[in-house]
Amino acid sequence: MRIPRIYTPQTLSSGQTISLEEAASRHVSKVLRMAAGRELTLFNGLGGEYSAIIHEVGKKVTQVTITDHNKVDRESPLHSHLAIGVSRGDRMDWVLQKACELGVTEISPLFTERTEVKLNGPRLEKKQQHWQQILISACEQCQRNQLPRLNNAVGISTFLENAPSGQKWVLHHRDSKGLDPSQPIERACLLIGPEGGLSESEIEAAKAVEFEALTLGPRVMRTETAPLAALSLLQYHWGDL
Repeated sequence: MRIPRIYTPQTLSSGQTISLEEAASRHVSKVLRMAAGRELTLFNGLGGEYSAIIHEVGKKVTQVTITDHNKVDRESPLHSHLAIGVSRGDRMDWVLQKACELGVTEISPLFTERTEVKLNGPRLEKKQQHWQQILISACEQCQRNQLPRLNNAVGISTFLENAPSGQKWVLHHRDSKGLDPSQPIERACLLIGPEGGLSESEIEAAKAVEFEALTLGPRVMRTETAPLAALSLLQYHWGDL
């Protein structure tokens, strides 16, 4: 029987008895319908995971006792940073979930010229919390023990002013340059637009801060397809796929 994995932001140590957060408790009791004595795996995003036994299941609080710590590391040796234009509907959720499964290290949501989603103030804060929960759920499913870093959504110009170090690519389907697998890479950043892609001025601004144009082939991919194809190639050449 598969042992469910639960994220908690609490400090964890062997022999400790803790109360899970309300959402996690509700998931254990109402969705998984688990009872006292069942096993769980806990992780807090700081590395490794903990075996635990359910001590008590209540309506709002589930108590568990931590037994062992497993230092297992399932992170890719490649530090991959996905900077992507915010897209409509559930496309953004899909990209975050699958990027997490593909081992992305860091994600920067961007507002670009062609971004159609309007978010600010409380709406943006609520959306950031939603995106964070998407990553937590993805880590629970794919057995990662470290959460990808989710940066605050900013305009693309602000992002480019603080461009990350390492190899940097901006996806540009009208270019002809592909990946060079012989190049040793430890850190990589992918810049990808929303529906409609990045504007020419945005691509040129990215090139001005040492982003190289990158194409993934002759076909034009959707905004939810391109990052997954690109991350898969990066992990294949320099990561752990």
